[in-house]
Amino acid sequence: MHIPDGFIDAPTSAAAAVVAVGVIGACARRSTASLDDRLVPLTGLVAAFVFAAQTVNFPVASGTSGHLLGGVLAAVLIGPSAGVLCITTVLVVQTLLFADGGLTALGLNVVNMAIVPALAGYALFALTRRAARSDAGLALAAGVTAAVTVVLSSLVFCLEFAVGGDGVAPVGSVVAAMVGVHVVIGIGEGVITASVLAAVLATRPDLVHGRRPEHQAAAVAS
Repeated sequence: MHIPDGFIDAPTSAAAAVVAVGVIGACARRSTASLDDRLVPLTGLVAAFVFAAQTVNFPVASGTSGHLLGGVLAAVLIGPSAGVLCITTVLVVQTLLFADGGLTALGLNVVNMAIVPALAGYALFALTRRAARSDAGLALAAGVTAAVTVVLSSLVFCLEFAVGGDGVAPVGSVVAAMVGVHVVIGIGEGVITASVLAAVLATRPDLVHGRRPEHQAAAVAS
């Protein structure tokens, strides 16, 4: 899902960059009030884990492969605002050091891979976790949410392509291909997210932001 330079036109890329900067700024302000001596190192650990996990690709179909996005996992562990900052940091490092995604497309990639998974994904998780009656159910809710969010991010990309794509491929074909591939990637994302979260819940449940009562989590995130 890393978009290269020139794949989406300049106006659309610029608009996404403006959105990304605005959301990142808001998340930074919210996170500053909630970061403490315990959460700061945890945020660094989550960023390091996501960065490492994204280097591991798994086969999907027809020569394509996928990797963890990590937005929902980060949001559930450290909160949605800090999750956005965490994944954005990973994307910036990948772009600058490994050319994984174009520099002019960085705003697009932040929207698709950080903002949508962390914010929209956490909002969906906040709804699904109400049905969870145990830590296992909480991990399952996060896994299902992560899987759905991967497909949602692919649809956001399709919208960006429809607005500012190069027009070489029909939009309908792009939607079918992206959704089909990302359904499979989403399954992998969901399994990894649920597995990692279950492991953390089994050892240090107090560190999991998404496990707190909703009023407490909202207060910490604000």
